[in-house]
Amino acid sequence: MESDRTLSALGNEYNPDILRAADEAHSAQEFSDMLDIPIATCYRRIEELTGAGLLELHDRVLSDEHRRTNVYRREVDEIIIEFNEDELNIEVTDRPEVKNKLDDVWRQISSE
Repeated sequence: MESDRTLSALGNEYNPDILRAADEAHSAQEFSDMLDIPIATCYRRIEELTGAGLLELHDRVLSDEHRRTNVYRREVDEIIIEFNEDELNIEVTDRPEVKNKLDDVWRQISSE
């Protein structure tokens, strides 16, 4: 993961809020509604976070309107940023695979 790209993505308005909310998979519309973000901005932020490797396209689910909708989930559990005199250190802890699987099972159960 590129440090500059990660830091840039984290510095943009709404991105940290989207990452916090993305512990569970949500669509762009759900993020927009939950976080009061304009939908067009939400799509741009999701694209930026996905490009930085912080958010992932988790699934394509059937919406209430019977259309396929992308849902996104955080790819990371923790980000630590350290500013030293001569360098910037960013440590990213990926989301454990077991947590992803448990979330998948929970999402499947709750949608039935």
